[in-house]
Amino acid sequence: MLRDISFSLEKGQALAIIGSSGSGKTTLLRCLNFLERPDRGRIIVDGKTIFDAADLSTQRESEIRRKRLHFGLVFQSFNLFPQYTALENVMLAKQLLAQERSDFKAKKKEIFDEIRRMAEELLCQVGLKDRMDNYPHQLSGGQQQRVAIARALAMQPDILCFDEPTSALDPELTGEVLRVIRSLAERETTMIIVTHEMAFARDVADRIIFMDEGFIVEEGPAAEVINHPKEERTRQFLAHFSNQ
Repeated sequence: MLRDISFSLEKGQALAIIGSSGSGKTTLLRCLNFLERPDRGRIIVDGKTIFDAADLSTQRESEIRRKRLHFGLVFQSFNLFPQYTALENVMLAKQLLAQERSDFKAKKKEIFDEIRRMAEELLCQVGLKDRMDNYPHQLSGGQQQRVAIARALAMQPDILCFDEPTSALDPELTGEVLRVIRSLAERETTMIIVTHEMAFARDVADRIIFMDEGFIVEEGPAAEVINHPKEERTRQFLAHFSNQ
């Protein structure tokens, strides 16, 4: 359960959210992506209110789906479609969305060619130029997660969310995913990253939120929170990682 959560994120910034299991980190991301509906509060993107719990009963599911496009979500467990290649996984959602366009029938080939070009560029961007035609079972965990990142980017979200993107990976594969996220930060991609990689959060994020039992306990510049936490609960949490 989330309690009195309030924070802001500037365009081009990366925000890391840290905290123990059960502290509400994933629930927060699910609320932002409308996978769960808050019973109160608002979500504002680029100055526009895209969700207000007070209006929840009047919002249609089709409207919620459109608003969900403001956020991209990369899950812990990849969630790729096994029957599609890496390229097809990246293209699929964009192709389905394109079918709602009024000019789709007249320009189907042109639209799909453009979607394919964009998907190929994204897979190159995440270092998978030579894996586009591979199926998920032919890819390592790190490669699958990079496909998932490309798939999220394909929808061109305002904010890209990561839910512990390396937690399902062997240690030797973690670095390749973190390098991709680091490169996105360098391109000033607006991101919210739930992570247990403290050094990565300190070095890549602009700001850090530490959550505990559904509350934001501490928030501030990344290096300041990690190196000089102000709250005792934050210090206790970070001491656990420094002692590992």
